[in-house]
Amino acid sequence: MSLEIQFKIKENPYYLRYLRSHSYWYKILNRDSSMFKAFVEEVKREYKLTKADRISKAMDTFEMLEKILGAFK
Repeated sequence: MSLEIQFKIKENPYYLRYLRSHSYWYKILNRDSSMFKAFVEEVKREYKLTKADRISKAMDTFEMLEKILGAFK
């Protein structure tokens, strides 16, 4: 695994946690560093860090606040 990828993994706690729980990625990244993008996408899907997930979470929060404020009227 290249040093650049190792630094990226150590900088991001999500990457490190996912890599520790899905150790098969060690072998994949050691053999082919170009698979790092696939690794990042899998981490984002697992921990719901995609843009669509963030928008959905924001909308859920907004709806919850709207219901709370509606209850006080």
